Amino acid sequence: MGEYVAHAKDMAGEDATPSDVPDVLAPDLRIVFVGINPGRVSAAARAHFANPRNDFWRLLHAAQLTSRLYEPAEQFSLLDEGIGVTNAAYRTTPGSSDLRRADFAGSADRLERIARELRPGWLAFVGKEAYRGAFGTRPDLGLQQRALGDTKLFVLPSTSPANAAVPWDERVRWFRELAGRESGLPERETIRAAVVDELDRILLLRYGDGYGHWWVTLGGGREEGEADEQTLRRELEEEVGLVGFALGSLLWELHGWTRQEPGFGSFLSRVYLVRVARFEPPHLTEAQELRWFSIPELKSVSTRPLDLAERLSSASDW
Repeated sequence: MGEYVAHAKDMAGEDATPSDVPDVLAPDLRIVFVGINPGRVSAAARAHFANPRNDFWRLLHAAQLTSRLYEPAEQFSLLDEGIGVTNAAYRTTPGSSDLRRADFAGSADRLERIARELRPGWLAFVGKEAYRGAFGTRPDLGLQQRALGDTKLFVLPSTSPANAAVPWDERVRWFRELAGRESGLPERETIRAAVVDELDRILLLRYGDGYGHWWVTLGGGREEGEADEQTLRRELEEEVGLVGFALGSLLWELHGWTRQEPGFGSFLSRVYLVRVARFEPPHLTEAQELRWFSIPELKSVSTRPLDLAERLSSASDW
């Protein structure tokens, strides 16, 4: 593999990567991540995103883009996962603000050559500035209208500790979207309920993984042939023992991408209002915890969707 990687680097650059950090490239990868440039920690380690406070490697694993958590020193093992890494600018600087326009000279041509010769499915820019440095325009996050042949372009939040204003939940959401889009897996249709009591509190379930926990509304996947109400009655009885409720109005419909549900790459979720009198769930099946929240309390916890409090506040039937 190592000899082949060296050959692939020749295709994308000169005889070797003209940088303190080597390109990690090979033909037909799923995704090539494009950082902005090497920082001093990465240059010293000769590894991409080597600063221990940089979230890149943790985000890859949290989004299920990799099968395990990799260390920067294992960067060439990413090729076995169908993932590569390069930079928009090759010069090492203390920070990206120290880059000059000249540092990006030829960057767009080089990325176009990578797309044409190595044929990755996606180029994923780790930060808006990496994209702007290469193409001269400031993008929005997410899927870009621009493509390089058959290679799609996606812009992620910067994972640098200098971008601490963007919280983990927001960063991982974009990495999960990329993972879902890239997977090509089918969509999962889910039916959920905003279960609200007489005090206008909402009942939520807590789930988690090695990177944190989050609170969600009750409900689950719609089985073939089921009406939405059938799904909701089955799910609410199984999850918390709630039966005999009146189904309220549809509050919202939400589409998104994620690999978190095995076998699926995206979801379409419909959320209905369910009002109940005082109710204490007799059991809890899959979730780690359940709890009643007022809307103001939601703003201090992690929810999915992230804007659950705002959605509930603006719902016309709340």
